[in-house]
Amino acid sequence: MSEILRRWNELRAEDAEREVLHCCGSTAWARALAARRPFASEDELLEASDRIWSGLGEQDWMEAFATHPRIGERKAPETASSQSASWSAQEQKGVGDAEEAVRAALAEGNRKYEQRFGRVFLVCATGKSAEEMLAMLRRRLNNDAATEMREAAEEQRKITNIRIRKWLQA
Repeated sequence: MSEILRRWNELRAEDAEREVLHCCGSTAWARALAARRPFASEDELLEASDRIWSGLGEQDWMEAFATHPRIGERKAPETASSQSASWSAQEQKGVGDAEEAVRAALAEGNRKYEQRFGRVFLVCATGKSAEEMLAMLRRRLNNDAATEMREAAEEQRKITNIRIRKWLQA
């Protein structure tokens, strides 16, 4: 067990919620995860996180989605914690080296996505190039609303797991 997990297991519930919130952005998720403590291992924590996430409703998912910047933008929304904003910048580093045409296509795709679905396009950007993200964006623009909500929720789940691992290794 990591020292961070050991310490987090012993925090007051409110402090534990606040500390883990930057991994996901959903207060219901953070509250439920903190309530299930103590966790004996990272794997146990990740399994609980996945179960909680899959049991939440769309409003809780939307709360988490709202903490992410648009793909290709450096500025995180005001709803994002400073740690979340920093992680988003790291996760999207594949966009920084992209050609101007790809960045412009991402910006246009983001606008179309937001018009169609009413929220930011969410993708687990870690390890993906700008071109890969653009292809995913274009494909997902063809989804119906229910399918796209499930895909976005799955991307958030992946992001959350990556961030939990980063947090535990800090």
